[in-house]
Parts: sequence; structure tokens; C-alpha cells
Amino acid sequence: MANGSNKKAPRKALMLGLGLDSDGHKRLTAGANFLLLGGSQETHEVMTEKVIKINEKLAAKGRQLEDVGREEFDELARSVGLRRPARP
Repeated sequence: MANGSNKKAPRKALMLGLGLDSDGHKRLTAGANFLLLGGSQETHEVMTEKVIKINEKLAAKGRQLEDVGREEFDELARSVGLRRPARP
């Protein structure tokens, strides 16, 4: 027992974007609740735009990413043009 405290660590959430296309450049963009890796210039810009829009929508609701459930996040993602891939 480390310190006898039963306190839970604060919940954290992170959006991770991975661009699979490349134009030879290495790109990394990080924010308070997101990390974007790779992609061509166009792909990386699109990923950046999407996470910024999601964060703006969260801020307008007075919410933090870690307070949002899966369904609400999916709704936010759809509102900025993201789609969950169909399951096989």
C-alpha cells in the first residue's frame, strides 16, 4: 500500500489522429487533449481542423473531453464530418 489513499486519479481523455498518407514530411501537432501524427499536409490540416472544431463545440457547451461519453462524442464527431467505420 503506497500511501493508504483511496482517491481515484482524475479521468483523462485524448483524441488521437493518425494520418496514413505521406508526402515525405513528418508532422506532429499536439494540444491539451489531442495528438495528431503524420499525414500529408492536406490530411494533417483536415485532422487539425476537426479537433479544433470538436474542442470549440465542447467549450460552447461548457464541457471537457473527459466528461463526454461515447455517444455524445460520436455525435460531436459526426457534426464535424467524421464517421465511424462500418464493422465487417
